[in-house]
Amino acid sequence: MAQIAQATGGKPIEVWFADEARVVQTNTITRRGARRGTRPAAPKDQRTASASLFGAICPARGTGAGLVMPRCTTEAMNRHLAEIATAVAPGAHAVLVLDQAGWHTTRKLAVPGNITLRPLPARSPELNPVETLWQFMRENWLGNRIYVSYETILDHCCHAWNNLIDQPWRIISIGLRA
Repeated sequence: MAQIAQATGGKPIEVWFADEARVVQTNTITRRGARRGTRPAAPKDQRTASASLFGAICPARGTGAGLVMPRCTTEAMNRHLAEIATAVAPGAHAVLVLDQAGWHTTRKLAVPGNITLRPLPARSPELNPVETLWQFMRENWLGNRIYVSYETILDHCCHAWNNLIDQPWRIISIGLRA
């Protein structure tokens, strides 16, 4: 971090975490409450339309930046980086912690000047709090439903992300780690 602080001229540093989640018509089934002795109904769909929810959070500020894209590509990641750059506090520099997916490590990325990328060690998703965020969103807003079309997937992803952004305390509680 000292190297980044020197390279940025002593600007305040924000730590951001980023990842992507795929939301598919063949949705996830989550736990459901039911009376003892009964079995709750859970919808299941066999279609395969999907969208990728790109999300980044800054737990210290309780804020985030997200996009819903058709798939995970370098172009989609470039758009996500541009979105994150606009969410970084004015005058600050963001250290963006992310996994080593191909679209995160390619030299074709256009990394904005107020962001520095820091990859996580290989095969260590438990170090990224956004993984916990996806689990929370699936359990509360994205799971146990049938998406009738691609547009419905987009609408639900946007609704879930906007719900999250409207609850900064939730981003802080999910994102901060001891």
